[in-house]
Amino acid sequence: MTATALADLVAGRDAGPDGYVRLDVTSDLWTAMAEGCAAGRHDLSALWADEGRVRMALNGEDRRAILSLKTESGAYPSVSAHHAPALRLERAMRDLHGVQPVGLIDVRPWLDHGRWPGRESTARYDFLRVEGDDLHQIAVGPIHASIIEPGHFRFTCSGETVVRLEQRFGYAHKGVERLLKGADVAQGARIVGRISGDSTVAYAWAFARAVEAALGWSVPPRAVLLRGILAELERLSHHINDVGGICNDASVLTINARCTLQREDVLMVAAACFGHRLLMDCVVPGGVATDLSQDGVGQIRDLLARLEETRAEILRVYDALPSLQDRTVTTGVARPELVRQYAAGGFVGRASGRAFDARKAFPYAPYDQLDFEVRTRVGGDVDARLLVRMDEIVESLGMVRQLLDRLEPGDIRSKPSAFVAGEGAALVEAFRGDAFISVTLDDAGRLGRVHVRDASWFQWPILEAAIEGNIIADFPICNKSFNCAYSGHDL
Repeated sequence: MTATALADLVAGRDAGPDGYVRLDVTSDLWTAMAEGCAAGRHDLSALWADEGRVRMALNGEDRRAILSLKTESGAYPSVSAHHAPALRLERAMRDLHGVQPVGLIDVRPWLDHGRWPGRESTARYDFLRVEGDDLHQIAVGPIHASIIEPGHFRFTCSGETVVRLEQRFGYAHKGVERLLKGADVAQGARIVGRISGDSTVAYAWAFARAVEAALGWSVPPRAVLLRGILAELERLSHHINDVGGICNDASVLTINARCTLQREDVLMVAAACFGHRLLMDCVVPGGVATDLSQDGVGQIRDLLARLEETRAEILRVYDALPSLQDRTVTTGVARPELVRQYAAGGFVGRASGRAFDARKAFPYAPYDQLDFEVRTRVGGDVDARLLVRMDEIVESLGMVRQLLDRLEPGDIRSKPSAFVAGEGAALVEAFRGDAFISVTLDDAGRLGRVHVRDASWFQWPILEAAIEGNIIADFPICNKSFNCAYSGHDL
């Protein structure tokens, strides 16, 4: 079978209001598109089960598509048999919906730990076997120090050197998809905004865009600008916090303290301007829930000036500390070819030279009217991931200023003309990378199948590879430089 390129498949076909071409495909074409992912002709964006069908979202250079394949008694040709990045997605689909990918190379459960009501199991989870002389294993987690979410890391080491890392997640599973099914749009927005608290604006925005596309729901211009401000404040908050966290794991407490104070500054301004420190429930279908006053505009402008000063000082100190750079440079290298294979986004991808950003690749308002750059580095190490964050802080500061300059009086929320059955999807750039969401609605405005894919699904496996050959003491700083989601991943 010959791998098929997305561009050839969708040529001459019109995309829906959400920018996706939707196609029903045969098993052969499904497999050909999976092989196209493996050949690098297009990227796998998401994979999920939906009422007797499996669906696959694909990204090309300038086109997007959602393919739909009818299963045969719940079975379908495995995508991961041809394209490894689909493996965890397919294992999760088996757990959540019982679909059977034919040819799946790893049949172990992923999210199901044998504790779900009605599906309890005492079966042992078998980690990969240790083979070779002088090797030993170290188990870390799932409970960690501090307030880190749960996840298990099984290291195979030769002395201090990590030979292999195997991850196991699912400990933060909340049953999000079942909670969403049958919910109304307003309740759905609240649930989606709580999938991963550090990306609440991004998730809520993706959900809102998907619902709005399904219903032909127009958003007031002022609300669109406010959504951009909210998203960039969220991005700034977490980027500055991550920089501090990376330095903290290298025992440079002064930088971490400065970053912590600056993040608190962002959170306090967010609360003063929008009513919530983490900006939760601020983005809603149809617009935003809270307007920004003129006093709030002034507070944000003052915040931007403080952030700019802090960033410059942190970068100066970082550049002047060779002992810190000794911990970050060449540590935890994410190889460009692996980043490309997994279509890894966010600072993980951009630190290894992959210049993908949903705000640029598939522009959505207000980013389609803003002047900003997608900054990349080529080192692929902890240093590069830190510096990409520092670069993106500069870009976010500039974008917020542009958005504030364009704010004009107007409505901040609209109502749909009517609720009708339909579906929509959206790809939004969260602070750690692209987040995908697909939504179906019935004619009463109730949610049917909602699927959410966090950027971490394609970043966690790269961390497994990036730590190989490093000493185990460098795992915390490497892990923090990725800062993948647990809650957003576990659903």
